[in-house]
Amino acid sequence: MEIKRDNYVYDNVIEVEDLDKVSSRKFLAGVFSWMFVALAISAFCSYEFANNLSLLSLVFDLQTGARTGFGLIVMFSPFAFILAMSFGLNKMSYPVLAVLFIAFATCMGISLSSVLLVYTGGSVLGVFITAAVIFATMAIAGYTTQQDLTSFGSLLIVALWGLIIASLVNWFLHSEQLSYIISYIGVAIFVGLTAYDVQKLKQIGAELEHGQTETKKYALIGALTLYLDFVNLFLYLLRIFGRRR
Repeated sequence: MEIKRDNYVYDNVIEVEDLDKVSSRKFLAGVFSWMFVALAISAFCSYEFANNLSLLSLVFDLQTGARTGFGLIVMFSPFAFILAMSFGLNKMSYPVLAVLFIAFATCMGISLSSVLLVYTGGSVLGVFITAAVIFATMAIAGYTTQQDLTSFGSLLIVALWGLIIASLVNWFLHSEQLSYIISYIGVAIFVGLTAYDVQKLKQIGAELEHGQTETKKYALIGALTLYLDFVNLFLYLLRIFGRRR
């Protein structure tokens, strides 16, 4: 009787672990789906505004090259969307969060249209593919590793704040050498954050029930996190390897 009881408990443990894995996979599938949608929206908006003078004139003064009032709003609005989605997660409905997420991706795309004006199309495409390969590799590493990355992630977040401060300082100094150093550090930080964030989302997904509204909302926030990881990785790589026009 004891042997049968032990087998029964053991089988139940395996079943619970399998259910957690299924929940994580479904949750991450939703996260990456929203992330890819956001990237597609941003890429489309960036391309359209960079190649259509009537749209580009809404963002930049074509004579002076300075940003227009709309261009300044578009440049800073993503921060507002991030704050609204992060702090309003529990108060906002899922459809509202989805609309804000799409609006965020749209504004990011319009703002990033300047990238296509500064760098050649070939180098942008090459760096994008490189960033995608690195991102996918680290995402797989974060999902499959058995090592807890919590302490590693905490160090990366501290380093990220240092990177932000250094970037603000260099905004006034205009040091090209410091800019390169910041770019290399930025690549290292977001490579690590990609693995950390995927592992964290995997753990969150195991604790949530698939199909629930709360789960869908967390998937949107997860997509926002990974979107930012990828875009920042791409931009820092572009500063290092991109060819200017």
